Amino acid sequence: MSELDAPMQGEYCRAELFSERYREPLKSACAEDCDIWQVYANNFGPDGFDDSIDFYRSNDRNRTFVLFEGDELAGMSSFLGIDEGRGVLEIGGTYYRPHLRGTGFNRRIKDMMLRRAFDCGFRRVEFRVDERNKRSQAAMTKLGATREGVMRADRITWNGHVRDTVLFSVLREEWK
Repeated sequence: MSELDAPMQGEYCRAELFSERYREPLKSACAEDCDIWQVYANNFGPDGFDDSIDFYRSNDRNRTFVLFEGDELAGMSSFLGIDEGRGVLEIGGTYYRPHLRGTGFNRRIKDMMLRRAFDCGFRRVEFRVDERNKRSQAAMTKLGATREGVMRADRITWNGHVRDTVLFSVLREEWK
């Protein structure tokens, strides 16, 4: 296990690398808001969870973490497209259970994950957000990430939508 994979501890939150013991509890948590998956590239709803989590895990450049607030399973987030040679990775595939949205939990999770990425020597962290997902774009702005632009017709999502992706980033020297 690399330092990037190790459990993380933040302010009233923590993250553990996904393992099979979390499959069913995380699947249940992701089923609490089935509508949200319409603006995600992958479907982590009840009918797509297993295929999507297995797809993320099959790529050795991805690490998916199960998130907790105290002892409560709170959601998931991933380091994606890890490129140590370039010193770049993406934080994405993030989902929080509905009752945790708007509570400051996102800021604490992102602080924890950004700190880990920068402590591990990465110089740039990216966030890729579906243009339709206004809540996530607002969260990125609130976090202090720089909006770099829109990648038009960037990908085709699980439901066939041709997605425009808004690219945000944070550089190590910009983070406190």
